[in-house]
Amino acid sequence: MKRIFVGALLALPLVIGSLPSQASAAQIIVRPGVHTNNLVAYAHKKWIRGHWVRTANGHRHWVPGHYVKVY
Repeated sequence: MKRIFVGALLALPLVIGSLPSQASAAQIIVRPGVHTNNLVAYAHKKWIRGHWVRTANGHRHWVPGHYVKVY
């Protein structure tokens, strides 16, 4: 008898959560012809460390570290 009672108590939150509410019955309107651009791009900076680059004549050239904008 205790198992049935405990099982019912554990199942009660699941039953209450599955009941329909006004939020699940809300009307959703989709207008494909309306286009708004709400995208805002933020520029961040990323550090590129210094490195060696091989040149065309076989030599090497040092490129110092610098920041690069990343969107």
